[in-house]
Amino acid sequence: MGLCIKNLTFSYKNTDKKILNHFSTEFPPDKITALLGGNGTGKTTLANLIMGILKPESGQILLDDVDMTNDTLAERGMKIGYVMQNPAKQIFSATVQEEMEIGLRNMGLSEEEVGARSQEYLEYFGLTHHKESFPFILSHGEKQRLVLAAILAMKPKYLILDEPTANLDFKNRKKLGEYLKELDCGIIIISHDKTFVREYCEHVVNMEACNQTVEAECHISAQEEENKHE
Repeated sequence: MGLCIKNLTFSYKNTDKKILNHFSTEFPPDKITALLGGNGTGKTTLANLIMGILKPESGQILLDDVDMTNDTLAERGMKIGYVMQNPAKQIFSATVQEEMEIGLRNMGLSEEEVGARSQEYLEYFGLTHHKESFPFILSHGEKQRLVLAAILAMKPKYLILDEPTANLDFKNRKKLGEYLKELDCGIIIISHDKTFVREYCEHVVNMEACNQTVEAECHISAQEEENKHE
């Protein structure tokens, strides 16, 4: 069960290089997983394939043993949330409150449920006092929390974060880590921040190890990854 990648192969147009070549791995549903690897190993490409932004040449993406490979972007977005490195690219509304409500209304929820979930997650992420604010006046950390709140209000089964600590100071990195530990969903973090990974991630998928062999066994614990780099 959980999120399973089976024999995924992908290359960009006009190139013969396989970014992913019969790539297989699993992401546990109850852990924070670090997705590691150097530049060009396919971390963000894999995230875009999981979200349906890109289409694989072959292979399967399974969630709880159900193949999502042919799901639409909207169907995928109901099951898996994605927070980009620059969260401002995901904000489209005139107010924080409206941004919170878009996804919930698209789910067909009642106005009562939309209001209740919006209020709950704005409070949880400390954004209630900004609910009438124009989102683009928020700080980077506040924009990140807004995107997180809007996604998590839809109760996805997985959450993917791309370099979530890149523009955060120590205080906000710690706050983010504590938020993630409390969430009730599988979490995938694409990161070069070894300190954050060591402190908050319980599982590691190493893209460089995975891409070396077909169906490589590429799961190692966060502690093993730490020892490897010492």
